Amino acid sequence: MRFLGKEIPSPLTLASGILGISFSSLQRVIRDGAGMVTTKSLSLEPRIGHEGPIIAEFNGGLINSVGLTNPGIKDGLEEVKKFHNNLDGVAIVSVFGANAQEFVRLADAVNASSGDFLELNLSCPNVEDEFKRPFALVPEKITEIVSEVKKVTSIPVLAKLSPNANDIAYMAQLAEEAGADGITMINTLGHGMVIDAVARRPVLRNNIGGISGPCIKPLALKLIYDVYKRVKIPILGTGGVSNGLDAVEMMMAGASAVAIGSAVYDRGLDVFKSTRLEMEVFMKDHGYSGYSDLIGILEEN
Repeated sequence: MRFLGKEIPSPLTLASGILGISFSSLQRVIRDGAGMVTTKSLSLEPRIGHEGPIIAEFNGGLINSVGLTNPGIKDGLEEVKKFHNNLDGVAIVSVFGANAQEFVRLADAVNASSGDFLELNLSCPNVEDEFKRPFALVPEKITEIVSEVKKVTSIPVLAKLSPNANDIAYMAQLAEEAGADGITMINTLGHGMVIDAVARRPVLRNNIGGISGPCIKPLALKLIYDVYKRVKIPILGTGGVSNGLDAVEMMMAGASAVAIGSAVYDRGLDVFKSTRLEMEVFMKDHGYSGYSDLIGILEEN
């Protein structure tokens, strides 16, 4: 199948922020059945992030407040180069900046690299405007950042959007109108909190964090379905996918490719191999000739 002009062996993708930036980890994900990998979101300079604990489990998934820890764009792109040196795979380079100018500088760096696609992380709560609003919740910021980046980039651009927006389909439409080639959705939900009742304090050092895992899958499916009906550009869907049936459902809702994130913590890197096999068994049993046949075929009652 093809995604944004690139031939990929499967629609499965490593979500951003799961395995860090090591080229060997990214290569293993491809070998284990993924069609694409996404780097951690990279900034102009290295970023330490929040103090631990930064991740906690609860009975519906995970909550995290990593703080966008990353080695910076220069070292991050070196790992992408090493990834491509020994493997034919598609690398999505995720970036975040404090303003449109920083996003443009990051886009210039990715243009000069071996990265295949550029993902603009507009939805993390650590990426905010002067009023402490994530860019993905501010229509004019989406338009400004995407349009400015598209003026300088030579590779396809994905805008990563937030489930916390009042109307994510409208935000996706703005990104499309500004020139985005695709949409990544959804990012983590919330803020939420997990409490240690014995210690009488939040588990996370930062107190609050983004919610991910199986509990957000129904929301992800609904929002992807809404966006699919509004825009013509492809969607990289993510949010609660743990197995092949989850991935099939997400593609039926409208995703052209599916990213796996939190499930890596539960099932390890084998989740890509098992999910791909489960998808192939489903398609064979139900008469689908290829992954693309699944996209957006959800029927309404």
